[in-house]
Amino acid sequence: MADFTEEQLHAALHRASAELSLPDYYMACVRPLLRDAEGRWPRCCGGGCEPCAQQLIRVALRTLELLGRPRVAPLPEE
Repeated sequence: MADFTEEQLHAALHRASAELSLPDYYMACVRPLLRDAEGRWPRCCGGGCEPCAQQLIRVALRTLELLGRPRVAPLPEE
């Protein structure tokens, strides 16, 4: 994510969170995914967690899209 300023990253993350109805206080949970955008991401455990890993993944994917750097690696299977 070194190609972007912290302000650009925050703005994209905030927008993606708003678009996908993720409360602002969960944005910090998305940041590890953005730091390792092509790395191994978690998957939904089916346990009804709040927030669900799938929600965090959707926000991370949208954030990367807004930054013009969509994820290339395959997503974990549900």
